[in-house]
Amino acid sequence: MSERKVLNKYYPPDFDPSKIPRLRLPRDRQYTVRLMAPCNMRCTTCGEYIYKGKKFNARKETVQNEEYLGIKIFRFYIKCPRCLAEITFKTDPENADYIVEHGATRNFQALKLAEEAAAKEAKELEEEEKNNPMKLLENRTQASKQEMELMETLEELKDLNQRHAKVDLENLLVDKQQQLIDEIKRQEDEDEAVIRSIFGKSEGKTVKRIIEEDEEEEISNNTVKKSTEAISKKTRLTGASIGILSTKSKELVKLKTNVAPSLNTSSNDNSKISPHSNSNSKPVVSKKLDNLVIVKKKTESVVTIDEKEKNAPSALSLLGTYSDSDADSS
Repeated sequence: MSERKVLNKYYPPDFDPSKIPRLRLPRDRQYTVRLMAPCNMRCTTCGEYIYKGKKFNARKETVQNEEYLGIKIFRFYIKCPRCLAEITFKTDPENADYIVEHGATRNFQALKLAEEAAAKEAKELEEEEKNNPMKLLENRTQASKQEMELMETLEELKDLNQRHAKVDLENLLVDKQQQLIDEIKRQEDEDEAVIRSIFGKSEGKTVKRIIEEDEEEEISNNTVKKSTEAISKKTRLTGASIGILSTKSKELVKLKTNVAPSLNTSSNDNSKISPHSNSNSKPVVSKKLDNLVIVKKKTESVVTIDEKEKNAPSALSLLGTYSDSDADSS
């Protein structure tokens, strides 16, 4: 089923637009337009009244050799709805209106006539003031007098309203001004307090800056990290020291068990006894470690082999000392 209002048209494959002849239309041709009556008018042929806003199918044309400030003027042709007499009117861009030319007369319009009369009087007054200086002075005096009377009337109305009103405007203005002053002072005090809290001192005491939450968290994290590192380091040191002490104790036990055969070959052995001048401290066997000898007492000390050989006693004295220690232990 075909459409009621066809929007697309069919063009056959052999369509050639160049074969279509061009229309030769005159420049002053007329167009058919739909418009409304611009004003109330009466037909001169039959006396029919045509009100403003009635719709017509009109012909429009451009008026030749007539324009206003480069604006074209158009003429419209309509027909009377009763006698079909032709009525013409054209645009008036100078006054933003329409002019009825033929076939009808425009009805009386009081508003338009009043506007025209007021404009005419204003124009005449302006011309009179330009030509007559005394008239200009009189008009200014009269205007100032009217202004003074108007101001007095306004003052009387204000006084009358203040009598009947319960609200005092002056007190309201004073209160509003005082509130504004107090607000400004309070704002200044707050600003000064903030400045003192950041840069200054209050009553001779140093003001400390408050640490924000992020900084507190960072500081706490750093302290926890340092404490954990110290604890781990301490545990490593204690473990290492315990291992060293256990190994040294084992070496001492081995030396003590093998002390008897070592005494028989003391001349060929490199291990020697460290001497002590103090009688309360008992000497302990020392073991040679390359060029150093570690002496175990209440306190540890390192002695070189050369110094020990100089200060070392003879083999017989060592034999007597160890025999006494074995007797005590048995």
